[in-house]
Amino acid sequence: MNRFFNRTDQSPIARWWWTVDRGLLTAIIVLAVFGLGLVTTASPPVAVRIGLDHSFFTTHHMMIIIPSIIMMIGISILDPRNIRRLGTIVLGFSVACMVLIPFIGVDIKGAQRWIHLPGISLQPSELMKPSFAIVAAWLISHHQQNKKFPGNILCAGLFFLMIFLLMIQPDFGMTMVVTLMFAAMIFIAGLPFRYLAFFGMVGLIGVTLVYLTFPHVQSRIDRFMNPEAGDTYQVDKSLEAFANGGFLGTGPGQGVIKNTIPDAHADFIFSVAGEELGLVFTLIIVLLYAFILGRGYNRLMESNDMFVVLSVGGILAMIGLQAMVHMGSSLHLLPTKGMTLPFISYGGSSTLSIAFSFGVILGLTRRQIRSGISKTGFTLFRKARS
Repeated sequence: MNRFFNRTDQSPIARWWWTVDRGLLTAIIVLAVFGLGLVTTASPPVAVRIGLDHSFFTTHHMMIIIPSIIMMIGISILDPRNIRRLGTIVLGFSVACMVLIPFIGVDIKGAQRWIHLPGISLQPSELMKPSFAIVAAWLISHHQQNKKFPGNILCAGLFFLMIFLLMIQPDFGMTMVVTLMFAAMIFIAGLPFRYLAFFGMVGLIGVTLVYLTFPHVQSRIDRFMNPEAGDTYQVDKSLEAFANGGFLGTGPGQGVIKNTIPDAHADFIFSVAGEELGLVFTLIIVLLYAFILGRGYNRLMESNDMFVVLSVGGILAMIGLQAMVHMGSSLHLLPTKGMTLPFISYGGSSTLSIAFSFGVILGLTRRQIRSGISKTGFTLFRKARS
């Protein structure tokens, strides 16, 4: 690509190419390729089981992942101001949809989280996560610059609105991710410790109330703490898949345990990776996430813009938490939770949300380009002659 753009080219694409973190971009693309391969091998048994064509999920995933990558690159070209504006628009849209869900939402597996749109079932809460991080980062950073602006109060009010809308659905897992993401942003912002203590206390009370109020959450936690207390079929099959894969795996498409794992293409795709790719390649997937997180936070060390630091830091925390919950559930290290593996699992709304998130990360961590090589060189030349 370097031969297509020279450093004196001032076009938006050229400026993007010379300032974007190409190592981070490469890791994200590799992650998407891993996802496409795993969905291709994991989804046919699921499709056949529910009476669809064996290539249904693979075709739909390709129709989503390709536009998502294009969207990700398009967002990464934007400057911080336009990313903030886009985040505000997306948050407003997702909140409006979440308000409408109790009235027009589709009930799937006992939860009302989706709205049917032409060609896709949209889960607005997925888009809410990264857009909330962007708006919250702006509110907090603007408060830091202007103490008269009630940014922290507005941010706290917005957070509780998000939690209220999520619990109506109900979506306890998403609520936990958003809460921990917000806590990470508070920590990064260096706000007083009492804020973290307050949200920690609220979170503890919330978990207790959810456990006592929602039977399905209580069942999942009880089965995790005491497997003999109920059905552990999903976790048992997941662990069996890892055991069957061993060190090098059975080979792509050669897994057999995946045929009996519910939602193997989405909520348990890490188990399919464990069976067919083995320990070596599952560790590579883990290292890819670790590289993305480490690289992203390392780029933040170069920024003195509070908005950039908070928004990217929050989104990175969200992606890391989501990956950890998915992997931990598959390995029975955490209670089972239907959460996709970012940019690997099948899922339209999830894929769009993660692509949006990665686009924001790539856009806000771009190096600040200087006035241009040609102009700088000309100035130095004039100084030398004088």
